[in-house]
Amino acid sequence: MAVAAVAGVALAATLCLSGCANLGYYWQSVTGHLKIMGAAEPVNELVAQAQTSPRLRERLLLAQRIRQYASRELKLPDNPSYTRYADLHRSAAIWNVTAAPIYSLELKTWCFPVTGCVGYRGYYDEGSARAEAAQLAQEGYEVNVYPVTAYSTLGYMNWAGGDPLLNTFVNYPEGELARLIFHELAHQVVYAKNDTTFNESFATAVERLGGARWLRTHASEQARQEYAAFDGRRRMFRELSRAVRTRLKDFYDIPGLSPEAKAAGKRRIMEQFRADYEAMKARSGFDAAVWRGYDRWVRDANNAFFGAQAAYDELVPGFEALFHANGDDWQRFYDAARRLKELPKEERHRKLKEIPVG
Repeated sequence: MAVAAVAGVALAATLCLSGCANLGYYWQSVTGHLKIMGAAEPVNELVAQAQTSPRLRERLLLAQRIRQYASRELKLPDNPSYTRYADLHRSAAIWNVTAAPIYSLELKTWCFPVTGCVGYRGYYDEGSARAEAAQLAQEGYEVNVYPVTAYSTLGYMNWAGGDPLLNTFVNYPEGELARLIFHELAHQVVYAKNDTTFNESFATAVERLGGARWLRTHASEQARQEYAAFDGRRRMFRELSRAVRTRLKDFYDIPGLSPEAKAAGKRRIMEQFRADYEAMKARSGFDAAVWRGYDRWVRDANNAFFGAQAAYDELVPGFEALFHANGDDWQRFYDAARRLKELPKEERHRKLKEIPVG
């Protein structure tokens, strides 16, 4: 499952180097991001170079068509982001750590300048991420470490060349590549400090709406079929995990349960989740090999996993309804989202959930 996240920690770190308690963490954020920026080269120069492989050239040209479409048709920012490319020689840009209590889906948060409080902590080194997770596990949290292929600096680094295309995602299927670029650019349009669910749900709505339009109007039939199969599996898994999330939350909210009853009830829900997942795979008709990426998630699923997933889809139906309520007009939709951003967190969430979904 591809995941995209905001990791503005690197930017925030530049404001903290003389006064933050956890200097080591901020230093790795600064140096990690600077290495990515330093490795990036202009796409137009790479495309012209004879040593650039035909496969990479084709993907870079596709990414530029998607990038231009994003600004022209979806009214996303027209700036240097995704006009450069960097090969990181690794499979992820960063590794995120999430943590939640043993009987809650409420994620632990970390707070940073500029970005505010978020429900994850990003590391440019996987070993450091796993060491952080191990420490949190010792403190009694359930933890999850997952690779992030792309992140946004919220437009603050456009003066230095913007967020680059990366080897970690440039070979995604066409529909998924388009969605990822739309998602990350959306973070430059609307970002509410201290509200991960609002931010990720907004960007996810933009990627879904924009991605569907790109596939319908610009992609080949082969690309559409390829993406339909890819997205079909993802939607099946999301529906299953959303139902499990609801069962877990409802169970955790039951008052007066003994520790033994809590442990037994949670175990039953998770066992049923894994059984339902196997049944879903069997019904899907897809080859077992295509589910391998999900197999790991299901095997390791815990409160930290479900809590992080909620941030990406909880408010998406409301944002999609807001888009349609504004006549499917991108600029009006963005303006409406900006107005919501100015409201208190609980009120903006409530208003999104009250919009009729049709």
